[in-house]
Amino acid sequence: MSPLAETRPAESRPAGAVLDLRPAPGAASRRRMLAAQTRLELTLTLRRGESVLLTLIIPIGLLVFFAAVDVLPTSATAQRSVDFLVPGVLALAIMSTAFTGQAIATAFERSYGVLKRLGASPLPRSILLAGKSLAVLAVEIVQLVLLVAVGFALGWEPHGSVASVGWVVLLVLLGTAAFSGLGLLMAGTLRAEATLAAANGVYLLLLLIGGVVFPLEELPGWMRVVAEALPTAALSDGLRAVLAEGAAPGAGNLIVLAVWSVGALGLASRLFRWE
Repeated sequence: MSPLAETRPAESRPAGAVLDLRPAPGAASRRRMLAAQTRLELTLTLRRGESVLLTLIIPIGLLVFFAAVDVLPTSATAQRSVDFLVPGVLALAIMSTAFTGQAIATAFERSYGVLKRLGASPLPRSILLAGKSLAVLAVEIVQLVLLVAVGFALGWEPHGSVASVGWVVLLVLLGTAAFSGLGLLMAGTLRAEATLAAANGVYLLLLLIGGVVFPLEELPGWMRVVAEALPTAALSDGLRAVLAEGAAPGAGNLIVLAVWSVGALGLASRLFRWE
């Protein structure tokens, strides 16, 4: 019993009673640990200028530039550049935050010994990964609000009904899980320098062949087959089906995202190393 827990005045204690002043250390509840870790991750993310550049400025810049110059081919479902671009850039923003930004930041935390010290604490690995994922979701909400506002300013006209909101939320959650798992898997198994190079390389590759700014129909046959199996193309195509057509996302898109989510998060939880 701690001293603060003892509220009875001394004269009311039974004669001969001894006040127990021994400390009673113990880990906080998993809910409190998750809340604290999420708050810490969000604070650190917002303090990193490179993260803000990657997650906000680059997607908004791409959207404004390509919508203004109007040189990109469109798809059969989106006849205007802005209608094609907005869903793709939303997918790019999710990838930027959940995969590239998180992979690089976590890899250097691991390299600097931050995660090693956390590993010596009562914080479970699952709470660390969950806290990072929840912080990513919070940043993504800000991203999506800003990108949607910029899209409307550029003349974007989404289609759909109230049910479309549910589809968008589902796609965002699946995409976040898939990219977050991939980022944590990379950061928890590779050296920081290797993660930096690999994450940026994958980001550029998926930007080009992930259906973000170029329709998958424009890709060569074999490349299109590969692209359709990637989470970026599944997310951008799914968002485009909902926002440009007002339809439900394709079953194939949902399956691809679900498989990547389960596989990446499962491997990350098993293979992630604190140091």
